[in-house]
Amino acid sequence: MNEFDLDAYDFELPQECIATHPTAERSASRLLVVDRASKVLTDEQTKDVASLLPKGALLVVNDTRVVPARLHGRRDTGGKVEFLLLTPIPCMDVRAIHDGWSAADVEGLVKSSKGPKPGERIPLGTGVAMVMGEKGEFGRSHVTMEWQGDLAARLEENGEMPLPPYLGRAPEDSDSRRYQTEFARAEKAGSVAAPTAGLHFDAGIRASLEDAGIEIATVSLYVGYGTFSPVRAQDIREHVMHAEFAELTAETAEQIRRAKEQGRPVIPVGTTSLRTLEGAYAATGDIAPFRGWIDIFIKPPYTPMVADGLFTNFHLPKSSLFILVSALAGREFMQRAYAHARDSGYRFFSYGDAMLIL
Repeated sequence: MNEFDLDAYDFELPQECIATHPTAERSASRLLVVDRASKVLTDEQTKDVASLLPKGALLVVNDTRVVPARLHGRRDTGGKVEFLLLTPIPCMDVRAIHDGWSAADVEGLVKSSKGPKPGERIPLGTGVAMVMGEKGEFGRSHVTMEWQGDLAARLEENGEMPLPPYLGRAPEDSDSRRYQTEFARAEKAGSVAAPTAGLHFDAGIRASLEDAGIEIATVSLYVGYGTFSPVRAQDIREHVMHAEFAELTAETAEQIRRAKEQGRPVIPVGTTSLRTLEGAYAATGDIAPFRGWIDIFIKPPYTPMVADGLFTNFHLPKSSLFILVSALAGREFMQRAYAHARDSGYRFFSYGDAMLIL
C-alpha cells in the first residue's frame, strides 16, 4: 500500500484494548521492545527498562505540567458552556485590566448547545471568565480570558483535568495525580494533555536508571491541539500540524552534544520529546538551545537528526503519532508490532503499556 495513503496507517483495535484507568503502580506496565535492526519483538516489563536500554543512554523527558484546562460555565440564558484552553500559559501576552484582574487573548475549544456570540462574556467559575471572539479553524475559537490573581491557581480551583475523550469517562480524583508525570515542574504548567510516555516512570525506575548510569535530560513541549488533532488529509503529505510551544535549554543541548560525541544513544521519552529535539534541530540546523513554536510532522521517509530511539505509548490508528513511529521503525514493522501488542493483551493509549524502539 502507498505509504502516503492515510489508510496505510489504519489497524483494528477492539474497545477492550483501550486502558481507561492507569495501572496500580506507574512502573507496573508491560513493555514491548522493538529492535529495528533484527526486526525482533520482545515482551518485557517497564520496571526493567534500565537493563533494556543501551549502555550510557541519555533519556530526554518532557517536564511540562498538565493544567486543569477544561472549564465549565453558564451563559446569561442558562445554557451550559464548556471551554478547553489550548494556549499555554507561558505563551500568553498578559495585560492588566482592572482591580487585580488580568486578560489575554487565547485559543480554545468551545462546546455549547447554542454558540455564544462574539463579545459575550461567560463566567467560568470563581475569578475567571471568557469573552467570546471569532471562530477559527477546526472547531477552535478565539476568546479573551479574564482572571483574578494567578491564572494557574484559578484553573486549579475551577478546572478539571482534560482527559482524552477516548477514555470514555469523566475525570476522577486520582487523575489529578496519575495523569501527571513525575518529571512535571510547577513552573512548566501549561500542557492540555500529558506527555504520556513519562507516566510510566516512578522513583524506583529513576533509581534503577541512575544505578545503571543512564542520564536524564529535560525539554519542554506544551502539549496542545497539535498532538491530538486528527489527520484529515487522505494523502498524509498534505496534513499540517498545529504549532506547539517548545523549549530546549543550553544545558540540555550540551548534554545531547556530549552524548553524541561519546557515542551514547539519545532516546526521547515520548513523541513530544522527540518532536522537540527534531523540531529544534530543523529550526536551528544544529543541536542548539531553542525556544519557540514547532510544527514538525514526522512521516515516512524520515531520518532522525538527533533521536536514536524512542520510549513511547501505543497510539491511535491513522494518527500523526502512529505515522511518526512508522517513520522511525518502518510502517510494515510497526503494523506487525501493534498487531502483536493487540493480540497479546497490551493496553493502549494514554494509560496503557509502553514500547521501546531501539
